[in-house]
Amino acid sequence: MARHGGRGWYGKVLGAALGVTLLAAGASVWTAQAGAVGGAAPKASASPAAAVKPVDVSIAHASDKGARGVNITIDDGPDPTWTPQVLDVLREYGVKATFCMVGTQAQAHPDLVKRVVAAGHRLCDHSVSHDTTMDKKSEAYQSQQILDAERMITEASGGVRPMYYRAPGGAFTPYSRKLAASRGMRPLGWNVDTKDFERPGTAAIVATVQRELPNGPTLLFHDAGGDRAQTVEALREVLPWLKQQGYSFGFPVR
Repeated sequence: MARHGGRGWYGKVLGAALGVTLLAAGASVWTAQAGAVGGAAPKASASPAAAVKPVDVSIAHASDKGARGVNITIDDGPDPTWTPQVLDVLREYGVKATFCMVGTQAQAHPDLVKRVVAAGHRLCDHSVSHDTTMDKKSEAYQSQQILDAERMITEASGGVRPMYYRAPGGAFTPYSRKLAASRGMRPLGWNVDTKDFERPGTAAIVATVQRELPNGPTLLFHDAGGDRAQTVEALREVLPWLKQQGYSFGFPVR
């Protein structure tokens, strides 16, 4: 769930990440192995940092589709009730999204992680336990939350690594951004917080998107953490509306 709405939280994170030494203690470094989705899950193995291409440490908001692009991002799953319904709506409208998965949820529902990948969506590391106070915790704790979730998601997917890292509630630190980026996961923000986790009603979720879209292209929804029927219905209204407005659907820049 979002801790900070709209764009306010990421404005607090200034400049490039500070130079920090990544903690090796208690954190495994993993790499994905190539393999067909749905086949036997390859074993994750320890690998040197050189095996992963680092990405920019700044928090991404822009769309790879340019000025008229929007990014649909789905947080906190996968969930056996709501993720399939979200996937069905996305397929209906031909939209690809970025799924920010909690490590324990991915580990519990590997079939759904594989389904997300098979449908052409992208994966995002959303930490192991969705601790929105991560920015107040030690670097060792941040490392464990990020790297263990990366491993859990990669294993659950059958070898497809997450391409982004979204801090729970936007609780980024210079350290967490640098660590994620060193693992090839671009820190990912949002521009439009739909507040769907508060279940304000489908109409309110849709109205939030329409009102706040000028803030930027990355929209935040949820497919877990409670009853997400309103989210499913809101997506059913928002996706065709965005197309009617001339927007195209893309992924966050990396």
